[in-house]
Amino acid sequence: MDNATIKEMLLDIQDSQLDFTVTMTGKESTRVNGLYKPDLREILLHNKNFKTDNQLIYTAIHEYTHHLINEEDIAKNGGREPPGCARSHTNYFWAKFHGLLDIAEEKGYYKLDMTMSPELESLTQEIKDKYIAPNGHLMQELGKSLIKAHALCDQANIRYEDYIDRILQLPRTTAKSITKVGQLPETDADLGFENMKLVAAQKKVTDKEKVHEAIKQGKSPDSVIAMMKKKAKEIDPKEKLEKERDRLTRTINELTTRLEYVEESLASL
Repeated sequence: MDNATIKEMLLDIQDSQLDFTVTMTGKESTRVNGLYKPDLREILLHNKNFKTDNQLIYTAIHEYTHHLINEEDIAKNGGREPPGCARSHTNYFWAKFHGLLDIAEEKGYYKLDMTMSPELESLTQEIKDKYIAPNGHLMQELGKSLIKAHALCDQANIRYEDYIDRILQLPRTTAKSITKVGQLPETDADLGFENMKLVAAQKKVTDKEKVHEAIKQGKSPDSVIAMMKKKAKEIDPKEKLEKERDRLTRTINELTTRLEYVEESLASL
């Protein structure tokens, strides 16, 4: 593949109104496979690092993701160059990158094909069946045990937090996550503990179901997190006004009660 072909492929995956260049350096690097220079809008690919075009395309899409986010940032800043960001590989970045990989696979530019290595395919199934799913079930059982331990602590007049801190020696945030996982249906256990935490973090049943389904469809954890963040921002106008009304009502009631107290105190002086 040459520079022009790679650029044409990237634009076909997602168009960009911000011009950029693609340069294969003809070099090998032990530090990085590629680099994006936002000031020059240049994608550098150390093509000597790759054995196949598939590997090259993966890195090209990675660096192109940086370019597309740079374009978004410039648009948000009214055409001005965005300030430098120390952390470029955010959750949003990985979610967008994985989304572009999905498109690249659909268009036939890229493929994640484990059938090329039967040994890897077999090992992958073993990892899922022997470690990921059993770990999900194990952590779910631990969550149920923590719920029971909490109740027993209350009965014995023992502070559950102290029990967690100094007896089980578990970080409280970890114990809280495991407890939430313990409340999920057993059918969620096959997702594995980390993915179960994503499901358990959702407050609504419908959201839990949506996250479960997205994970089952093969969406990356970063993509699922980004999906739910986007959903949270898409609040219905009526729902937004109702929440504001409820908040104002609570404030008015609190201020009315306070006013009555102040007036009674003044009257008694």
